[in-house]
Amino acid sequence: MESSDSNIEVNLRKIKEHRKIEVEEEDGCAYRGHDESSSSDNRGNFIELLKFLGSYNSSVQKLVLENAPRFAKYTSSDVQKEILHVLATTVRNSIRKDIGDAKFCIIIDEARDESKKERMAIVLGFVDVDGFVRECFFDLVHVSHTSALTLKKELVSVLSIYNLQIENIRGQGYDDASNMRGEWNGSQALFLNDCRQAYYVHCFAHRLQLALVAASREILQIHEFFTQLTAIVNIVGASCKRHDLLQEAQEIENAKLVTNDMLETG
Repeated sequence: MESSDSNIEVNLRKIKEHRKIEVEEEDGCAYRGHDESSSSDNRGNFIELLKFLGSYNSSVQKLVLENAPRFAKYTSSDVQKEILHVLATTVRNSIRKDIGDAKFCIIIDEARDESKKERMAIVLGFVDVDGFVRECFFDLVHVSHTSALTLKKELVSVLSIYNLQIENIRGQGYDDASNMRGEWNGSQALFLNDCRQAYYVHCFAHRLQLALVAASREILQIHEFFTQLTAIVNIVGASCKRHDLLQEAQEIENAKLVTNDMLETG
């Protein structure tokens, strides 16, 4: 019994250490860390990547972070944002080059982010020179209002920066919201007024989601499962204490399963 408890404790310690590594390495792909000081356990992906590169290349290590000149570290928040902006602009220019003079379609959706700001995601679809259909995420724009006119104005502004003409639009893909699909005043109607070939198609992914939701309501077991799952997520997510308790219970359960050879660790 004591040996079994000891094995559980060892496996539990391994699970916690593995979880710490996951938090440090993955970090939800956040570029900056909330604490980037030298004493922090996780300084953000940007600085952690610099540390990682320095550990493998002595030439890099001599020039970055604490070894860099005091006024030339280039790790400030402004520099990180500028690097991101340069990378994003490079990607968009590459997509624009691939489109060339070809016709293209637009796929748009908006959602509120964690900072409570409304964001509009822009995806461009086109056929490349090799004849393959491509859909590329192009930009994420903050919009002050979700009215059709505002969304169109913001989209036209982005397209004009990269010299993408409204007349070359050959398709529009949105969800079923009235501000998007409205026959008279929706975004699809406004673009259709400017370009008669910009046909609107209800997003197939959204249609599939609606179909699955409608179908699941007709099957009692599935309906009850998702109802209970939603309640659990809401209850646990609303409290940090409940989240920590659930995580601790899951770690103990996983340690027991590993000890009894019922769970592979990889």
